[in-house]
Amino acid sequence: EYLAAFNKVLVPAADAFKPEFVLISAGFDPHLDDPLTGLAVSTAGFARLTAIVMEIAARHCGGRLVSALEGGYHLENLAASAVAHVKTLMEK
Repeated sequence: EYLAAFNKVLVPAADAFKPEFVLISAGFDPHLDDPLTGLAVSTAGFARLTAIVMEIAARHCGGRLVSALEGGYHLENLAASAVAHVKTLMEK
């Protein structure tokens, strides 16, 4: 559902808006193992969401992107998801 929302809502909105930079609020609360949210985003899913936002930044603003780490409540998966996010940022 997150991928669908990013692809069907966020990407078209960004394409219409044409941002001058992109800001990511990198919170990992939606992780499937997070004890408070009941959502189901995997660690690999966070990497894919990061890639989608990076594509937006590449297409509209020369890749200008800032990511601010927020949080999550399952510490092991918070760490793993943050690593996946940063690795994805470093790949492109």
